[in-house]
Amino acid sequence: MNIPIVIANVLTLLAFIVHTFIGDKEIRSIEPVAGQAENFEKQERWTMARCGWHWISFDLLFASIGLGLINFTDFFRDKNTLLLLLSVYFLGYAVVWMITILISRQFPKNMIKLGQWGLLLVISGLIYWGTAWGQ
Repeated sequence: MNIPIVIANVLTLLAFIVHTFIGDKEIRSIEPVAGQAENFEKQERWTMARCGWHWISFDLLFASIGLGLINFTDFFRDKNTLLLLLSVYFLGYAVVWMITILISRQFPKNMIKLGQWGLLLVISGLIYWGTAWGQ
């Protein structure tokens, strides 16, 4: 068993659950009031943001399933290549998250309050570490 991959798998699964259910509750809290003609454009943008939100939820679920298959089965022949791709994938998410924070309107402690980049870096690092585990 590859302990760093198991930890990354658990973190990714927990992130999926929180993102999907608690995150959706938060995004619903900013939904425009329905039925007002001036809110149709806002409703369209909000719906697009919600779809994008759950696109990320799917990414987290799919990554969690992939990590589980890599760690607990022999489903994939070349596990290290997939692990390196996943590591770069999560690193890319972290970098995009940080850049978006930096180019957005600033508010107090924004890098801490929107610290998902840290979780993404941890997951990326664990997966990268997992490529060398047991070799």
